[in-house]
This record gives sequence, C-alpha cells and structure tokens, in this order.
Amino acid sequence: MKKDFWREYFSIPNIMGYFRIVLVFVYMYLFYKSLSGAPYWPVIATIVVSGLTDFFDGKVARKFDMVTDWGKMLDPIADKITIGAIILSLAFKYNIVIVMVGIYIIKEGYMAVSGMMLIKRGHKIEGAKWYGKVCTFSTYVILIALLLFPGMPTGAVTALVIINIVVMLFTFSSYICYYSKIFKNTNLTKSQC
Repeated sequence: MKKDFWREYFSIPNIMGYFRIVLVFVYMYLFYKSLSGAPYWPVIATIVVSGLTDFFDGKVARKFDMVTDWGKMLDPIADKITIGAIILSLAFKYNIVIVMVGIYIIKEGYMAVSGMMLIKRGHKIEGAKWYGKVCTFSTYVILIALLLFPGMPTGAVTALVIINIVVMLFTFSSYICYYSKIFKNTNLTKSQC
C-alpha cells in the first residue's frame, strides 16, 4: 500500500510536476521585481527551467514506466497554472492582456467544471483535443515572444494578443460543443451542438 502511494504521488516525474508549480511562485515574484528595475534574465531563466522540466517529466515517466493516473492529471494542471501565471503577470505590463486573463479563466473554469461533472458520473476524460493543443502551443509561443522581447512595439503586442484571443475563443467554443455532445450522450443535458 505504502509503495503504491509513493509510486502514484511521489514518483520522479510527479516531483518534477510539483517543482513546476513551485516555479510559478518564483516566476511571479521575479517578474514583479523586474517591473521595479530588478534584472529581467531570472524571469526568462525560470520559464526555461519550467519548460525543460515539463519536457523531461514526460520522457522520464514513459522511459522508466512511471506513468501514473495522478501524473496524468498533475501535468496538465501544472501547464495550466504556468500559462495562467504568465498571462496574469503580462497583464500588469500590457492592458490588452487583461482580456486574455478573463477568457483564460472562463475557458479553464468551464473545462474544469465539465470535466469534474463527467468524472463524478464515471465518464473517463480523454486527453486534450487537437484544438486544445493548438491553443496551448499558440499561447506559449505568443507569451514567450512577449517575455523575450519586452520592448516590443505596442502594435505588435496588440496583434499577437488578438490572434491568441481568437484562438482561445475558437478553442472554448469547440470544447463547449465537445462537452455538450458528451452530456447529451450521457443524458446529463439535452443541449445540441
């Protein structure tokens, strides 16, 4: 029992997932300090370390047969917390990013509630859909661009953020359609898409 507990919750890949969540707080602190004139490179270094940890935790889990049910949930949670923290921090610098914060919270909140409702009723949740992966990728690319080029012209920032908002809205509407169909098939609701 104890061995299974430690394997499920404290495998090396899961510890790396916890570490990524801790790095979110480090990142937020460093970003806040950078707004007051502290060096900016530690902000970027923290994101690089987080990204490398994200890359390697999956590799280690698969190579050494350390894939766990908890790890399958922890990894996307760490991803979402990291992306959310970066979006939130950039909203302090660029006003237009505040719109992204709102859409991100609503989209992720909807998906979390829908997912929990389905799990509660015994429905197995599948991995991210292609549009979810596209959204995550585009969001990462745009956020990293904004972080790497802090002096980017306002017009370029606005264009990138608007592109990402459009992708987020498309993904959100696609997930609404996806969950509506599942709810209909499981007799949870009669909505159609």
